[in-house]
Amino acid sequence: MERENRHIVNDHAPVISISGLFKSFGELPVLQGIDLNLYEGENIAILGKSGSGKSVLIKMIVGLLLPDKGLVTVLGQNVAALNRKALDRLRLHIGFSFQNSALYDSMNVFQNLAFPLTMNVKHLNRLQVTRAVEEALEAVGLRDKIREMPSDLSGGQRKRIGIARTLILKPKIMLYDEPTSGLDPVTSADIIELINLVQSQYHTSSLIITHDLTCAKNTANRIAMLSKGKFSKIGSFDELFVTDDDQLKAFFNYNFLQ
Repeated sequence: MERENRHIVNDHAPVISISGLFKSFGELPVLQGIDLNLYEGENIAILGKSGSGKSVLIKMIVGLLLPDKGLVTVLGQNVAALNRKALDRLRLHIGFSFQNSALYDSMNVFQNLAFPLTMNVKHLNRLQVTRAVEEALEAVGLRDKIREMPSDLSGGQRKRIGIARTLILKPKIMLYDEPTSGLDPVTSADIIELINLVQSQYHTSSLIITHDLTCAKNTANRIAMLSKGKFSKIGSFDELFVTDDDQLKAFFNYNFLQ
């Protein structure tokens, strides 16, 4: 399952560019000078302890939080400078896989997937919507669950359905929030395989927020370690963890020696 962790060489502008990014909440500094480029077709895993600022960074990428200082550019647009309408248009190109899957409990699987499509693509008829839902479910291996309710699904299946719902709009960028959290090792391996499938089949560029080194190692072209508000190191898995850095070694040992 392990993949070659190499940086994607790309001559084009990055799909996400973060430069000199600072964010504090009152007297609490969270991000203290973040720099990162995500290139077309690349997966980057962002590692860090709880409270290190990973979720804050994601919220700034989608415009839910504004920077105190610095620049976040997504698909060539300065996120902080966009008005509501422009921000909504930009978000159509970003798929967000929530930690808890965020499915609507009152809707079945078909309705959960059809909802964002019918809300954002007005010209589709019912047959086109049905085909799009079936295609997305086929991609995550759950075509047979189309009429199931979320309560009837396992945790891993809900994760897959949540990813399918983001794929329905064919995003250019995927943001994964703890995609393997709370899953058993076998189901985690299935989600890791799915993340790689999405990258290759849908040609997405992805940021993967995770505590799980196995997930990071097997999905990411590069890994970025977030610590004390900054990226302490960015590189391949071996570049990060074949190291004498006590902090990185402690993070490695916590994941693989527990």
